[in-house]
Formats: sequence, structure tokens, C-alpha cells
Amino acid sequence: GSKDKTSEVVKTVEQGMKHLKLIDNKKNHGKGWVVRQGIMEARGRYRLFMDADNSTTIDHLDKMMPYFNQGYDVVIGSIAVSGAKIVKGGGEPFWRVILGKLGNLWIQIFAVPGIKDTQRGFKVFSDEAVKDIFPCLTIFGWGIDIEILALARKFKYKIKEVPVTWNNDPNSKVNIWAYPQVLLQTLKVFINLLTNKYKHCHRA
Repeated sequence: GSKDKTSEVVKTVEQGMKHLKLIDNKKNHGKGWVVRQGIMEARGRYRLFMDADNSTTIDHLDKMMPYFNQGYDVVIGSIAVSGAKIVKGGGEPFWRVILGKLGNLWIQIFAVPGIKDTQRGFKVFSDEAVKDIFPCLTIFGWGIDIEILALARKFKYKIKEVPVTWNNDPNSKVNIWAYPQVLLQTLKVFINLLTNKYKHCHRA
């Protein structure tokens, strides 16, 4: 549902890549909605979603996959743990850094204590975790990452936060209004957990 030429670019390479599938929605439903759609339509023992601008490059997958053999079912990229790097000149604007740090404190208090970076767009899941978590989602905006991780915790899946090298795209579509949306949606996750909103899920 993007208004740019994303679908046209994908169509030019789709014929030559047998595992590539374009889901071209007629309407832009927002980040969370299409992340859920893509992950659930994907096939395979492990499923990854990542930023299309390559802020975290695909080769990070090589150091994340071994954790699945150590009992983890959710492995996420992070710039808030030891070993993470930010490419010179590829950092986020100052206001995003400050709001991000303050926002993470809020997120840890109300939803996922101990997870230092919930919002990085590079997350890998086992197919079992996908089948348990993603049908239960109720948030389809910027706060989807928080609900995913909160449900992973609720369903007793082990989460591993792995350091990544981050190169922020200066043309990123994330604006300042995404932050209050995330804070409000974090509260929604908190309330959902308190009121057993996820009781319709078979693992709840």
C-alpha cells in the first residue's frame, strides 16, 4: 500500500527469485498491520522482518541464528547492548535518541522489563513462536514490536537481544508523532495483560 515505487521495484526482480513474494495491498494499513501480514504469510522454520532501507544489514542474520540452538525462539537486533555500533554519520537525530531512551524506560516499566531496545527493525522468530504470537496481536501501529515481545514473554519464549551495527537512513519515515503513539500503545499492552485480553489465544 505504499505510495512510492516499492512494488514496482520488487516486481522487476520477482521473476528471478523463486522465494520472493510481493504482497501489494491496495491500501496503506500501517507498519504493524503489514508486518503481521508478511510474517504470517511467510513460510519456513525461521522468519525475519527487517527494515527495507538496510539500516541493519542482512548479514547480521548469521550471528543471530546460533541462538535458536541454545533454546531461544525470539532473537532481536539491538543498539542498546554491549557490542552494538552506530555507523559514523548514520546515527539518529538527537531528538530521536532522547525520546527513544525515555520511551524505552516507559516500555520496560509497563510491558517488557529487561529489553533495552524493542524498536529495532530486525527480529527473527521460530515458526512455533510466530504461530502462537502473531494471531494474538491487537496493535497494528508502531507499538507492534512491544506487543510481540510482551506476548513472547507471556508465552514463556526466551528472547535474546543481539548487538547490531546500525546505519540510520536520513530519509526515514519515522517522525516525532510516532513516539506518543508508541507510549499510548504500550499502555494498551499493559492493560491487555492486566485484563487478560489475550484469553482468546490458545497459549494465554
